[in-house]
Amino acid sequence: MDDEDDVVTREPPGWWTPAEPWSRGRWSLERRGDEIADVRYDGVLVLRSVRLVVRDDAWRTADVVVDQVRDDADGFLVDVRATAGGVDVRGTIRVVAAGPRLTVEWDGAPARDLLTNRTGLVVLHPPHVAGAALAVTHPDATVTRTRFPRAISPHQPARDIAALAWHDGGLGLRLDLRGDVFEMEDQRNWTDASFKTYSRPLTLPFPYLVRAGESLRQAVEVTASGRAVPGVREREDDGPAVVRLRAAGTFPSVTTSVAASVATTTGPARGVPCAGVALLVELDLGTATWPSVLARAAAPGLPLDVRLVLPDDGLPDDAVTPAAAAALTRAAAALSPLRVARVAAFSPTTHVAGTAEVAALRAALATTETSAEVLGGVRAHFTELNRNHDLVLADVDGLTFSLTPLFHSGDTEQLVESVAMQRLVAAQSVDLAAGRPVHVGPVTLRPRFNDVAEPHQDRRADPAHDADPRQSREELAAWVVASASALAVPGVASIAWFEDQGPRGLVGPAGVPRPVAEPVRALAGLAGRELLSGASPDGRVWALGAREDTGTQVLAANLDRRSRTITVELETERDGPDDSGATQPHRLDLRLAPQTWTSVWA
Repeated sequence: MDDEDDVVTREPPGWWTPAEPWSRGRWSLERRGDEIADVRYDGVLVLRSVRLVVRDDAWRTADVVVDQVRDDADGFLVDVRATAGGVDVRGTIRVVAAGPRLTVEWDGAPARDLLTNRTGLVVLHPPHVAGAALAVTHPDATVTRTRFPRAISPHQPARDIAALAWHDGGLGLRLDLRGDVFEMEDQRNWTDASFKTYSRPLTLPFPYLVRAGESLRQAVEVTASGRAVPGVREREDDGPAVVRLRAAGTFPSVTTSVAASVATTTGPARGVPCAGVALLVELDLGTATWPSVLARAAAPGLPLDVRLVLPDDGLPDDAVTPAAAAALTRAAAALSPLRVARVAAFSPTTHVAGTAEVAALRAALATTETSAEVLGGVRAHFTELNRNHDLVLADVDGLTFSLTPLFHSGDTEQLVESVAMQRLVAAQSVDLAAGRPVHVGPVTLRPRFNDVAEPHQDRRADPAHDADPRQSREELAAWVVASASALAVPGVASIAWFEDQGPRGLVGPAGVPRPVAEPVRALAGLAGRELLSGASPDGRVWALGAREDTGTQVLAANLDRRSRTITVELETERDGPDDSGATQPHRLDLRLAPQTWTSVWA
């Protein structure tokens, strides 16, 4: 790479969200569309974001469009609208900085009656505050003292919130909330890099009706005191970032899944890098098409990782009905002549493969000669595994969950920041598995189905958000290498990225592999070798390795907006007469342009 390439700083159009920096006094932030992002005081990241969220009665999030931005004497105003389906909400977000205080106000109204599960401002706290002491002031002025959770919390860390107070970077910080009662959830459950404080507590009934023209007003006010501690500001350091890779067991198998929505009879798309490993296929037993999907997945003769979704017959979530048991028996018979490595059965409403589903699946398999590992877990986010792990640990051979980093937000910033959270999720899932292997996937950018819809609502993915244009981008290849580096921790046995074809596919409509297929193919070839794993120093540069007798292969990725030098330290035995067993690292210096990846031998 020549010197000119080394200093590339241009951002690819359409990858990062366009941002406008703004500052007043000791406050600074970026406006990214309607989002008030990266709010800093004296350079300290105080809030990750403040933004307006409008969700319909099925929890679908409407896109908020900026009509106009206006400056005023004390700050700026953003005129916004959210229009989609039955949603038509318009109003103004005003940002004002005055001394140690920054206020974000929302004033709007629906143009027609709005049935909503949540409409209002949400505040995102950066993940580095995990473990910090937190004082929660309630509407009755009482105070509860707690902490931002270190481990990912399955339930709300704080409820009934009127104000929050904490310390960060030498600053005392207070957040006052007006216009509703708020509560907090740990969004790391969904691999979001934040704790979210939001309004309309989930203990209140939803959906709720907002009449046409009814005023919606909320405000969040953050007040800072003190001075930032020297050295806590985030700096653009031009020195190399060091990633230390250490032996971490066996490199996981890497595969993809068969797209159930693509109607073909020729098997998985050509060029899909799945040879030699189990190909994941999800079969909805409530449809008439599942046998053809299974036939397509089985065509190459590869082992299968089968995920069965029981038919929805409207009966209690904790029971497997006779009709569902009969469907499992038919599925087990269809699997009997095939090479099946793993199988799981999920409730169609809770999306959990729990005690009842596992028992019914084992009973169905016992009627055939199918011998396969039986998984427990969830077909949705880690969230549900974290909340329901007591239901999925009995009599299972492993655990599984899926990842969808663009669940709450479609921004590339969210996609990049999710990678560091994926490492937390992987490590915590391994702890929950208690020695059983963990199988991650499918990993898709956007949801494969609406897992939060009510039973009477359509659970299919929102067609407007199903296809993400980044699926075909070169930059996504680097993201996959980073994601692999985060997820490949001891105890994770397999990872399945995307689908073979279709909008979430490794292969495009014309049968041409997308750029993302190349790193998946490279990672798939490393299965079974010795895994070398390490954490990222900043969440933007990542590396992992695979060692065998002939050498060590290292994959590294740069997700940053600028070129970076990554120093990869590989654990090796020390040469010489010393018998102490001490180690010294072998170092690789890699220079990577923004949003690129590389594979090298050491």
